[in-house]
Amino acid sequence: MTSMGKTRRMLSVGLSGAALAMALAAPAQAGETPAAAPGWQLAPTGTDARFRGLAAVSRNTAWAAGSRGTVLRTTDGGRSWRNVSPPGAAELQFRDVEAFDARRAVVLAIGEGEASRVFRTEDGGASWTESFRNTDPRAFYDCMTFFDHRHGLAMSDPVDGKYRILSTHDGGRSWRVLPDEGMPATLPGEAAFAASGQCLVSSGPRDVWLATGGGATARVLHSADRGLTWTVAESTIPAGDPARGVFALAFRDRTHGIAVGGDYRADQASPRAAAVTENGGRSWRQAATPPPAYRSGVAWLPFGGSAALAVGPTGTDLTTDGGRTWRTVDTGSYDTVDCTRDGACWASGEQGRIARLTRG
Repeated sequence: MTSMGKTRRMLSVGLSGAALAMALAAPAQAGETPAAAPGWQLAPTGTDARFRGLAAVSRNTAWAAGSRGTVLRTTDGGRSWRNVSPPGAAELQFRDVEAFDARRAVVLAIGEGEASRVFRTEDGGASWTESFRNTDPRAFYDCMTFFDHRHGLAMSDPVDGKYRILSTHDGGRSWRVLPDEGMPATLPGEAAFAASGQCLVSSGPRDVWLATGGGATARVLHSADRGLTWTVAESTIPAGDPARGVFALAFRDRTHGIAVGGDYRADQASPRAAAVTENGGRSWRQAATPPPAYRSGVAWLPFGGSAALAVGPTGTDLTTDGGRTWRTVDTGSYDTVDCTRDGACWASGEQGRIARLTRG
């Protein structure tokens, strides 16, 4: 297969996730021209910010959030990106964005104390409202997720030995810290990774999962009541070091999930960098053929099925069997990936890189 970093034509309307997965997995045929292969089409963004936050809304609309308080939005399928950054946010590091449509989005800035903030827009980024500012110097918010356009959660690294959960019931206009009686105690050194906006993910109206690392084992926490009570299970992804663990989760429904991660240090190997669950995260099984290196983002391809993409600084991997085996299909650098229900997949990362999955 030719490199996926070359410019390709856009995905045709109605292309299913299964058909795209088959096209990605199929070897090039004799006489096939390079333009026939699927691939990432890089979009000109006009910035060198690093985009670890990504929200794919539709074929036409996506949002990206990154370093130096940068927020971009496209409404034309990635042909152009508009800088809609909140005023005065240049000192902040955005690591997650959740968008409901072309006008409404919520972004999360990470950091200790007041560096952790949430902003919301209802007019496509023309104006922003700061709806939460962390005042506890012990808290460090990493990720957020929404169940619908009203109900959402954000999570902080442990405070007093437990992860802290922030909840909204009005689309991010206001937030409150949930009680922690139903949260299991953390392991020594355990925390989450703000690498891709996917350390806290949801599926359906009430189920949410939280990914961890840094402790003796990399764990996945699950709540079936929007963050009030949690259970915990060990993953098979190695931990035992502050740089190792589960970095991203993706659930295609409330039972089938994928975890990816490893060791984010470039000079360290990342064996067993993926795991799968078929029971909602109660137990995890090591991928038989995992990605060959650390991966920070993962997303199911649209229209159901068993295909998903994982991305990281050294490449993109594809699974067509629900996460049991993976195959590298690109060597470009991306931090996160997201797909939409109508058949579009986007990825983003360092040096202003934002791309859309295409086929010839």
